[in-house]
Amino acid sequence: MLTDVWTVMRKELQEAFNFGDRVGKFGILFMILSFGILLPWQMGKSWVESPITLIYWSWVPLFLVNAVVADSFAGERERHTLETLLASRLADQAILFGKLLAALAYGVGLTWVSLLVGLITINLVHGEGRLLFYPPAVALGVIGISLLSGGLAAGAGILVSLRAKTVQQATQMLSIAVMLLIFVPTFGLQALPAAWQERLLHLIAGWNVPQAVLTAIAVLAVIDSVLIGAAMRRFQRTRLILE
Repeated sequence: MLTDVWTVMRKELQEAFNFGDRVGKFGILFMILSFGILLPWQMGKSWVESPITLIYWSWVPLFLVNAVVADSFAGERERHTLETLLASRLADQAILFGKLLAALAYGVGLTWVSLLVGLITINLVHGEGRLLFYPPAVALGVIGISLLSGGLAAGAGILVSLRAKTVQQATQMLSIAVMLLIFVPTFGLQALPAAWQERLLHLIAGWNVPQAVLTAIAVLAVIDSVLIGAAMRRFQRTRLILE
């Protein structure tokens, strides 16, 4: 079973890093340049000291995973290779989890590369002879939340790709979902009266960071489990062949 999962996963990763029409070299370099060099350079020590950076590291995997997961089944369907894949000896779970883990590894892997480059940048530019690193709670949050955020995108993306007829359709649906997830809270906060905004920011400033991180990790873990469970129920070989 694990060998079959790895076979599917390796195939998907090779296609993802083939730099086709999805992210491409420029997209990957832009992401690493932005979150690995430019933002740490501009924000200074607050890049590692402030819990606000958790927001950035929860966003990055969403974009990177979405860039490849849309192709997982919709791309096979569009290229007329889905029937061949489903007719193979590979088990249903091997196909599903191979594709899901490949998208997760791609997005989260590149996120952690950006994270590492960012730490190098912040120490070279603002270290002043001492090692700068995240506080333990923030470090746990960066790793855990980025991983589970990628899992959320992978689970939701697999569900969408299973239903979509084309990669473009799947990409559009996932892009709209990510935009809503990011911009609705942002603009919703700005639309609040100034007094409410001040109270909300004061409340956030008073959060217990470790407790907030653990709560976020727990909530994301539950959502990820629900999405992956839904994908497992949705993935039916006979049904997909007929579609």
